[in-house]
Amino acid sequence: MKKTLFKGLSIVALAGMMFSGLAAAEEKIYINGIDANYPPFSFIDSKGEPDGFDIKAINWIAKEMGFKVQHQPVQWDAIIPTLKAGKIDFIASGMSVDEQRKQQVNFSTCYFKTVMTLVAKRENPIMPNQTMEADVKWGVQRGTSEANWIQDKLIEDKEKKFQIQQYDSASLAIEDVVKGRIDVAAVSLSSAEEFIEKGMPIKILGSYGQPDDETAYACRKEDAEFLNKLNEGLKRLMASATWTELKSEYGVR
Repeated sequence: MKKTLFKGLSIVALAGMMFSGLAAAEEKIYINGIDANYPPFSFIDSKGEPDGFDIKAINWIAKEMGFKVQHQPVQWDAIIPTLKAGKIDFIASGMSVDEQRKQQVNFSTCYFKTVMTLVAKRENPIMPNQTMEADVKWGVQRGTSEANWIQDKLIEDKEKKFQIQQYDSASLAIEDVVKGRIDVAAVSLSSAEEFIEKGMPIKILGSYGQPDDETAYACRKEDAEFLNKLNEGLKRLMASATWTELKSEYGVR
């Protein structure tokens, strides 16, 4: 009798362990696609780990809302197709909201206003009113709202004659500014200030006319439930002391 009872209990315990193990194995990890070269919002640190304002914010939200998250670098000009293909689950990496993107993804509540600016090498005597002349060379990260806006509003609409070169990241464009291969680069003000703080010999020239961008997280159209979870987590984060601490830590105003 005791032997039978013990065997029965052992089977129940084993089944419970198997079920728990299966549940753990099946627990979803949400993949956040990031631009690995977009400080202060997302970048890879000296230890090879994802870091930045958006990384820390999403880590807090994931813990608060009870889900697991992993950050995965993705080529920026392919990030929305990667999301739609199901290879990542959302994008929290300083993404600007624009009409073209709204047709493909759903955006969270706006959490930041992105100000766009031109930067030049510190020793370059170029003046802001000279940046759109025919012999001036611009750099911009491909697949970004600034690349699309410059193409649509300056080159096509206003037929500006300056030359433009597209890069895989804003940091590569700024490197070519410093090396003298191009005259100016269009980047976010936050990124420009971050690069200056890190010792890059560049200066901020000012706006080239692009309106401020709203910045938000992006999800697939069909993932409304997860987007609601992100929005609720973002709401809680922005109401907490951690939000102010993160903004101070990463110089986000």
